[in-house]
Amino acid sequence: MLLSIAAVALSTALLIVVASLFNGFINAFEQSAVDGMGDVVLSPGKNFAGYAELEKRLEEIKSVEAATAMLSAQGLLHLGKGNVRAVEIWGIEPAKFGKVTAFDKSLLKGQTKTTPDPFSSTMGYIGIGVLAEPNEQTDEYDVNGAERMIGQQFVITTGSTNDGKDGGQKFRRKTIQFTMADAVFTGIYYFDSRLVYLPIEQLSRTVYPDSQEPVAGRIQIKLRGGADAEVAIAQIRGVWKVFASEKLRWEDYQIESTITETSRQMQSRFVAEIRKQMGVLLLIFGVISLSAVLLIFCIFYMIVETRRKDIAIMKSCGADSGSIALIFVGFGAFVGILGTLLGTVAGYIVTKNINEVEGWIRVAFGLKLWKASVYMFSRIPSEVYWQAVWWIVLSAILGAAIGAVIPALSAAFTRPVNVLRYE
Repeated sequence: MLLSIAAVALSTALLIVVASLFNGFINAFEQSAVDGMGDVVLSPGKNFAGYAELEKRLEEIKSVEAATAMLSAQGLLHLGKGNVRAVEIWGIEPAKFGKVTAFDKSLLKGQTKTTPDPFSSTMGYIGIGVLAEPNEQTDEYDVNGAERMIGQQFVITTGSTNDGKDGGQKFRRKTIQFTMADAVFTGIYYFDSRLVYLPIEQLSRTVYPDSQEPVAGRIQIKLRGGADAEVAIAQIRGVWKVFASEKLRWEDYQIESTITETSRQMQSRFVAEIRKQMGVLLLIFGVISLSAVLLIFCIFYMIVETRRKDIAIMKSCGADSGSIALIFVGFGAFVGILGTLLGTVAGYIVTKNINEVEGWIRVAFGLKLWKASVYMFSRIPSEVYWQAVWWIVLSAILGAAIGAVIPALSAAFTRPVNVLRYE
């Protein structure tokens, strides 16, 4: 009997851990987009000037808390002699960028919290993964080493295109020298290993020297708490349409091609595929867990076979077939309840301490199960997916009860006269 309880507990714990880890990864992935880009992103498809006025108009919408412009470019960061890293440059407005995203919380020293405008024309921020690769064994960054680099000067090489004498485009190399104000550690490998943050005006002047005004590539927006995202997007699109038509003099087809969506919607296709994989994996483990039902059936069948005499005596004393069957079905349900209770506790403990478990496996067996460069995040998501827990528990209890049904029917149809004939 203890074996059947252990089987139910193990199956329940396994399904809870798998469902929680997958759902935690999905939630962390979606939240990383919100933390990195804000709630809503307006992407016109090409760069535009006058973003300060657009930000002001957007912030007049009741559902919008803050809006900030962003310009991106590619470049090479010179970290020292022979040490060059390919990076993505984000031109940002630091004061506003921290209001729209979780940028302030990602700084090692938290420089934006000590001064209203930490950026000057020579200040910049570098992702911690750009400065150094994580340790192969521990997957941790040298935070102290990154902090020692704060205040040092770096050079980043990018470029701009201009019309050549022959009518074609001519590429011109541009360099930006800046002082590192702080290191950025978001915990998201994609951001930490690729991004360098510079003032948007400086990047715009460098990459687009012919533009009379600083330009932006997109607008990132933070909504107020409780705001309806769909309503807010409709209002944002309306403001953009008026701005692009009046200020930028864009054609209708250019305006309509602008993409305005939440950061979660931007990740929806990837998330949908992950959910499919989660469903397939849960189905596979669910089928494997049916072995617990088969085990309960075998154990209860042996109990019935070895207790035929006792069952016959009970029926000869007046117990009806329904009562006999109910005893075994109820006993099966009890096994399911006790097993799922133990499995839920075990699944909760493992999920909440999954990073410690992974660390123990790494130390004991030298096996690194979670690598930030592969799974994007520096830590394994460890939140229990309670919505899945309830149906896993109910399914396990029902399965245990079903496993006892056939033995219960066999016990119910026992004929006392055949069993006790020679007693």
